[in-house]
Amino acid sequence: MRRPFLSVLLLAFGSLTSLAKPVNIILITLDTTRADRMGFLGSKLGLTQNLDSLAQHATVFTRAYCQVPLTTPSHAAILTGTYPQFNHVSDLGSPLPEDLPYLPDILHKRGYRTAAFVGSQVLDPKSATAPGFDRGFDTYDAPFHLRGEGEDRYQSVERRGIMVVNSALAWLKEHPDGPFFVWLHFYDPHDPYDPEPPFKSRYASSPYNGEIAYVDSVLGKFFAELKKRGLYDQVLITVVADHGEALGEHGEQSHGLFLYDETIHVPLVIKLPGASAHHSLIQTRVGLVDVAPTLLQEAGVVAPGTMQGKSLIERMTPRAVAAAKTSKSDSAAQDRPQYAETDYPYRAFGWSSLRSWREGKYLYIDAPRSELYDQSLDAAASHNLVNNVPAISATMAEQLAAFRSRTSSSDKTPNSITPLQAQQLQALGYISSGSTKQESEEKHRGADPKDKVQIANILHQALLQMDDEHYREAVPLLEQVLQADPSIAVANLQLGRALNRLDNYAEAIPWLRKAVELTPRSADAHFELGSALQEMGDSKATVEQFEAAVSQNPSSDELRFRLGAAYEEMDRVDDAMKQYSDALSLNPDNFRANLFLGRRLAMQDRPKEALPLLQRAVQLEPQSADAHKFLGNVYTVLGEAEKARAEQNEVQRLNVIPHP
Repeated sequence: MRRPFLSVLLLAFGSLTSLAKPVNIILITLDTTRADRMGFLGSKLGLTQNLDSLAQHATVFTRAYCQVPLTTPSHAAILTGTYPQFNHVSDLGSPLPEDLPYLPDILHKRGYRTAAFVGSQVLDPKSATAPGFDRGFDTYDAPFHLRGEGEDRYQSVERRGIMVVNSALAWLKEHPDGPFFVWLHFYDPHDPYDPEPPFKSRYASSPYNGEIAYVDSVLGKFFAELKKRGLYDQVLITVVADHGEALGEHGEQSHGLFLYDETIHVPLVIKLPGASAHHSLIQTRVGLVDVAPTLLQEAGVVAPGTMQGKSLIERMTPRAVAAAKTSKSDSAAQDRPQYAETDYPYRAFGWSSLRSWREGKYLYIDAPRSELYDQSLDAAASHNLVNNVPAISATMAEQLAAFRSRTSSSDKTPNSITPLQAQQLQALGYISSGSTKQESEEKHRGADPKDKVQIANILHQALLQMDDEHYREAVPLLEQVLQADPSIAVANLQLGRALNRLDNYAEAIPWLRKAVELTPRSADAHFELGSALQEMGDSKATVEQFEAAVSQNPSSDELRFRLGAAYEEMDRVDDAMKQYSDALSLNPDNFRANLFLGRRLAMQDRPKEALPLLQRAVQLEPQSADAHKFLGNVYTVLGEAEKARAEQNEVQRLNVIPHP
């Protein structure tokens, strides 16, 4: 019987979206989300009813794996379709090279409106933690900044999922017709776990689960609004996690250190638009590098040859799904091995990097003490078989090495982590060595992370305590870390910083000297040491450390102000005024630089030059009695008696206000 022409097209292309008009695409990435918390993957916890409803009309990939268990590198693999050994985004803060294929940029050049709404500073290109990630985006919504003392983390370094949803919906209201590519990123499941009410009380015994349930609830609101606007059925929606969370399995509390399933196995759901939407389960292995080429094919765009992932569209057709169910050979043929790696143990601690290879029923991990697991019998990866079956171990090791060699790029551009990047990453609970060296693969060997995992766990908790300004709680944790390994630079720095905040300056100095010794290019280490020395009255040594800090981070207005103030203590007035001026060139709203430079100019009988600086200081800090006092003095010299009296009255008013 002759097939209708329409049926032939459906078989050939799997979808009519590319033949009609460009398909609208929504990519949703869930940070730190375990696959085993998803109802559509078998969880009985009841956390994901809205995602489960989406999955009923979508293709669910039951064995999807990320390539790196860290946010920025994993998103690089998702959005470029390339492996970390090719794209060299192997660490947090690594720049995304401009010559890489990049999904939003490709779609933007095809006429798509593009927008990103991310939940954390870790994916904020303007803050240097994800440089280059805004390429190809018309809108990249990432309203973050370094957390100040006493500031809420949800108003600084991250934001709640509902804020991500509201921002995305506002953008979609202005661009309803498309074609559009919209990326929403939810950071809520990342620690510290602190779900919104009522999930906070409902999941008090498991706040991580509460964060998953919260994200599902805000996604429910997002999906409901898409349906209300008539967009839901006609949009391609992809939901994927960047990595999982260990939660104590294999000894790891968070993620980044190991390559077991708890952090590498992730949920992946793809709902096709229109009549192509159908429910299916695909049980063959896939990788997150396959996401970008899949979305491009559905958009009718040929993926660049440099993309290393493979489109999953052909696997998603009803015929392919049915064939995989009935034929083990078809399923095995599509079951591509999956590669993953982590350089975090090396970059953060100087321990060994790890590589993994999942092929057939085995998981192989290349480590100083290699590991092999039969996942068909040992899903928890608790029985290492590497010495029991040496031939299989050797074969897996050879396959991993060959794959890595075949898929690596020859580009050896160093990944330079700036002092600002290191500070931003530490505010999110990550550790960065700040290394700018591009070491050879052989030098990526060090201690086996399996032997050091408790040190990493304790340090991670200490950093979270530091970020929450719980300095007394952080001190014993940091001391415990340094007792085990005195050479961890960030632990020396953070212990010194905590002691500084507790006014234990003499006790802080030895730790900060060690931090400077270990990381001489760290502006933070020099600054904290200089601050302690200043409190101890050593002006000369203070200046030396502040000068070193400025040399490493010359774009910091606050460091330049502090150096200026240190110069002034040594009666180096001209040097001090230059630093104040340089600080204001970098940030005209630096209150103290305006105040100190204005005061100095007034003392030098230069009231007209001092006036705008002191006026600005009063505007910036209207509750500062000193600012009003100095401004009043300048008005007096200039003969503006009425204004001078007003400032003097304000000084008197402020001096009688009780201060908390």
